[in-house]
Amino acid sequence: MTTVNILLVDDHPIVREGYHRLLERQPGFHVCAEADTAEEVYRAYKDHHPDIVIMDLTLPGASGLEAIRHIRQRDKDAKILVFTMHLGAAFALKAFEAGALGYVTKSSEPGELVRAVKAIAGGGRFLSDDISRAVAADRLAGPARVIEHLGPREIEILRLLASGLTSEAIADLLNLSPKTVRNHHYTIKSKIGAQTDVHLVWLAVSAGLVNIEDAKFDLPQ
Repeated sequence: MTTVNILLVDDHPIVREGYHRLLERQPGFHVCAEADTAEEVYRAYKDHHPDIVIMDLTLPGASGLEAIRHIRQRDKDAKILVFTMHLGAAFALKAFEAGALGYVTKSSEPGELVRAVKAIAGGGRFLSDDISRAVAADRLAGPARVIEHLGPREIEILRLLASGLTSEAIADLLNLSPKTVRNHHYTIKSKIGAQTDVHLVWLAVSAGLVNIEDAKFDLPQ
């Protein structure tokens, strides 16, 4: 039996421990490395060359969405499975746009995660049942929502802006120039029809990119 080497990414050690044990109990599964930030993911992927990355979207600093995009830029064959609490169809669609091959919510049965790993290891794709229903309902709901007008990098910059980071801080985090971040800021506002930065942050909150208690409505420049 071929061993499937897994890089497990989650910023909660207890959560990682639980799913590490679940995965290691499956014949042919081996968790070869763990990470809790996007920066650690990049190093671990380079050092261990896992067959599959199981990635949470909510990470300190750069999000899992940005990490997916970055890994796929460096390795177009990378197999990434999102495993997250985010239930929205928009997040799932953006994860696939960034390069993920599967999306499973943490409210799913543990067996759903195991089935997803097997499907992706076998060259397929996978959506947990709740996300499949959410995506189907979203497609039938009518016009696209705000988040769907933005690419994965724009979503990441919007999330960081709404969290109160300066252009310089975002530039450092994403390896961009401050001018590029400011240009993205302007483009994002134009794309989603935000009249002011306060409006921009409210749209980020409504899309679920940032919690209301974490949002900063007086954005630094």
